[in-house]
Amino acid sequence: MTGTAKSARRVEPGSYEAYMHDCPAVALLSTISNRWVSLTVCTLGMTGTPMRYSHISREIPGVSQKMLTQTLRMLERDGMVERTVTPTVPVRVDYELTPLGQGLYGVLSHVRDWAADKADEVDAARELFDAAKVS
Repeated sequence: MTGTAKSARRVEPGSYEAYMHDCPAVALLSTISNRWVSLTVCTLGMTGTPMRYSHISREIPGVSQKMLTQTLRMLERDGMVERTVTPTVPVRVDYELTPLGQGLYGVLSHVRDWAADKADEVDAARELFDAAKVS
């Protein structure tokens, strides 16, 4: 249920209407529904141990260096990923999920598993739909 903008301003922080245009939850949903965010969080969550950038990059097919860097920075800013720099030669940088990121991983891993389980059903539904459109 949504309200007017005026009524939304009277709502206490933390009890937002999820479908209001300027709701912080909507912005967060937009972030976590991003393909690269989902894949990055799932990659980091699979082992539960810190990972180097190159390892993350190898685990996510098709992600560009620019996109992975932007995604990791966004997740770090949002408090879901911790970046640790070890001053060695060369410098070592590790990424790992924070407790907040681990909570998101728990949710996204279920979505990932559902998608893997239902991919054939969705493909069949698409074929039926497309065949009906042609007729």
